[in-house]
Amino acid sequence: MTTVEGAAAKGAVGRAVPAKLPPATRLAARTGGGALRVFLVLVALFWLMPTVGLLLSSLRSPQQIAESGWWQVFARPAQITFDNYGRLLENEKVMGSLLTTAAITVPATVLVVVIGSLAGYAFAWMDFPGRDGWFMVVVGLLVVPVQVALIPVAKLFGAVGLFETTAGVILFHTAFGLPFAVFLLRNFFAEIPRELLEAARLDGAGELRLFTRVVMPLGGPAIASLGIFQFLWVWNDMLIALIFADSGSPPITVALQQEVRQFGNNIDVLAPGAFVSMVVPLIVFFAFQRQFVSGVMAGAVK
Repeated sequence: MTTVEGAAAKGAVGRAVPAKLPPATRLAARTGGGALRVFLVLVALFWLMPTVGLLLSSLRSPQQIAESGWWQVFARPAQITFDNYGRLLENEKVMGSLLTTAAITVPATVLVVVIGSLAGYAFAWMDFPGRDGWFMVVVGLLVVPVQVALIPVAKLFGAVGLFETTAGVILFHTAFGLPFAVFLLRNFFAEIPRELLEAARLDGAGELRLFTRVVMPLGGPAIASLGIFQFLWVWNDMLIALIFADSGSPPITVALQQEVRQFGNNIDVLAPGAFVSMVVPLIVFFAFQRQFVSGVMAGAVK
């Protein structure tokens, strides 16, 4: 059998995957069948079920929530009402907590992305004394649990007047988000071809212009992935917010926890509030989904 005939026979039996393709590409090609897609759809629906249940519960009255499960909405669509969201808008504590959460999450995410990007570039492409040693210190900080620093940082913040302030929560999240940010971006920036940087330097580009014009555009997927991770971590955090945030204007996680103490009376506020606090990270994730997938796939291929 000739080579052409052999290739045709192989194509007739099944789809051939070139052996020289990257491992991630070959795995995606071999597992792209219809059965796998059906399985992944079923898994996605299973994981989305709590979100759907919370949404439908937020659209029912407190009496209906106490009497039956959320799936009764499919048999009785007349149960759907937006009265709970009206009460949520009238609840100044919960609505104020959403603004407090945004005031904490946005700066903490921006600071980690900006400082992490600059430090990652410095560790990847700039020569300075003790570079490798300092990077090993950053890697070592990855294994430090948050719980270890709660009491020392609380004493420090109390001494300098940052305890129970929004600025203190932002600083805590920024400090503990930076080691992972520097580690991730340094490894990604180090994979940029040296020839591109050398060509830019020959054209007269300084370090700042090199960073903004060459490194940042190429590192966009990794930076977007880092931003999503940091945003989700800060938005959904409760431990740090419970300890360091202002008790008079707590973030949404603490505000909802306080509503749970009176669960029987405040379910009409708790259900829509929990759904709103959940849907905001989902919107952020789906808005940057393309960049997130690109960053993950780039890291897998490299």
